[in-house]
Amino acid sequence: MSARAGMTRQVALGTAVAAFIAVVGSGAVSIGLTRSSYDAAARDVLGREATLVAANLEGVPAGRQQNRPVLRMLRAARVQVVRVRANGAVQGGTAVDPRDAAAAAAGQSVSAVRRLNGNRYFVEVQPVGGDGGVLLLQRSSVARAVNQRVLRRFGLALLLGLLAAAGVGALLARRLTQPLVRAAQGAHRLAAGERAVRLSEDGPAEVAELAVSLNVLAAALAASEGRQRDFLLSISHELRTPLTAIGGFAEAIADRVTTGEEAAAAGATIQAEAARMQRLVADLLDLARLGADDFRLELTPVDLTALLSDAATVWSQRCAAVGVLHAVELPGDPVWVSSDPGRLRQVVDGLAENALRVTPSGRPIIFALHPDGTGRGAVVEVRDGGPGLRPDDLAVAFDRSVLYERYRGVRRVGTGLGLALVGGLVSRLGGVARAGHAPEGGAAFTVTLPLLRPVAARR
Repeated sequence: MSARAGMTRQVALGTAVAAFIAVVGSGAVSIGLTRSSYDAAARDVLGREATLVAANLEGVPAGRQQNRPVLRMLRAARVQVVRVRANGAVQGGTAVDPRDAAAAAAGQSVSAVRRLNGNRYFVEVQPVGGDGGVLLLQRSSVARAVNQRVLRRFGLALLLGLLAAAGVGALLARRLTQPLVRAAQGAHRLAAGERAVRLSEDGPAEVAELAVSLNVLAAALAASEGRQRDFLLSISHELRTPLTAIGGFAEAIADRVTTGEEAAAAGATIQAEAARMQRLVADLLDLARLGADDFRLELTPVDLTALLSDAATVWSQRCAAVGVLHAVELPGDPVWVSSDPGRLRQVVDGLAENALRVTPSGRPIIFALHPDGTGRGAVVEVRDGGPGLRPDDLAVAFDRSVLYERYRGVRRVGTGLGLALVGGLVSRLGGVARAGHAPEGGAAFTVTLPLLRPVAARR
């Protein structure tokens, strides 16, 4: 909860600070512009009033001037009206700048801002006929009274905007952080071993994408661990069978129940089951090493024609021993690739072992080598006349234990590791392994490897 509160506070505080900076900046600019515009408007109004007063005083006797309605209205608005005669006599003013009085006496027009008795005044001077002029004086603070009310309302609006922005920021922070907190909690539950974790995919697009990714991760982990459990169960089953045979025959020999020729046969069975366990352990070790960074490959130029010919010599004898036909389809010239000959032979032997297990007597196993059709690769092919694969088997043929689980009890199966090991080795050798249907009626497994450049091959 502390992480959630901290994130929420940070987002909300960041939003509030950004809103505060924006409000203060815009307020400062707006207030300055408003004040200057109101000063200009107040002086303009005062100038028009001075023109109106001058027109009203023209030709009016001195004794009747102070009773003019326009003058009473201006005095009510706290505007001082000063009459200056052509002879310099000043009537009605308390504090007048000598420059303005002289201009009025001379019948000149003046628009200025003066500081009189410590106060700031707007001053407007207009001539009155041929007898001097009139001065209108208004304190700037009085003229700004309306301006101040507007500014207070403007400031209140800015404050309300700031509070609204802070509220929206808090809501936004909550909306952003809640899905993130749920995602973090889901990740912790995944780390603790729970695999039924599913997050609601709501919130902004990026946050929803995070939830989708965690859901996919949870499903992938569940599937992976399920495969691991099935794999361990199958390995346990594979180990239990030879261990039972070894233990039973060893006990019979130890108790002298089995003697003579029967003891020799029991020993042969023990040896065969031990070899089977050894192959299983070797496959497990190779599979484990495939994913390691220090898995070593000794890459050298390899002639695939010669390698398959050597392999065919061995496998033709093994096939003949169980009545399976064996044939080769090899080009007459060498076909060079850059590979690890030991690992490549392991791939061929693994595919041949898989084919021989399922191919019945009288049916063929073929080793073939041909170009891939692009001129850049060579295809090593092991085909058989066995029961073959279903269309949905082809995409998962090299997945660990998948075919083993599908066909256990239906046909002869191995450890469930052989094809997975082949697929991993081919990938590490820079090739591509595929499963398909053979024209002989069974399965066809192909390994495509990039050809070595002719110059490199001659070296």
